[in-house]
Amino acid sequence: MPEIEIRQTRSGLGFDVKVKPGARESKAGGTVDGALKVEIKAPPEGGKANAELIRLLSKLTGASASDIEISSGSASRRKKIRISGVELETLRKILDNIQAKS
Repeated sequence: MPEIEIRQTRSGLGFDVKVKPGARESKAGGTVDGALKVEIKAPPEGGKANAELIRLLSKLTGASASDIEISSGSASRRKKIRISGVELETLRKILDNIQAKS
C-alpha cells in the first residue's frame, strides 16, 4: 500500500487528506495519490465537514483539535493538514495503523 507523504515544517507536520463528505459514517482508511482517504458524515456546507474532519483527526492522532488545522484546501476535497504536538515517528505509526485497518 502506498505511503502517506508527511512533510516537516517549522510549525509541525503536514500531510494531505482526500475527503468524501456526506458519507454514512466518519472514518479514515486507505490512500489516494499519497493522501489519507477520509469519509466524513457531515455535509460540505458551512464548514461542518471541515470541523468533523478535525474532530476525527484529533481522535485518531490523540492531538487536541486546536493543534490540527487545514492549512489549505478548506473548500476542496483534497486538503493539506498541519498538526503540531505529535512527533514524526508517532504520526507515521498512527497513519500506518489506519492504512492497515482499511
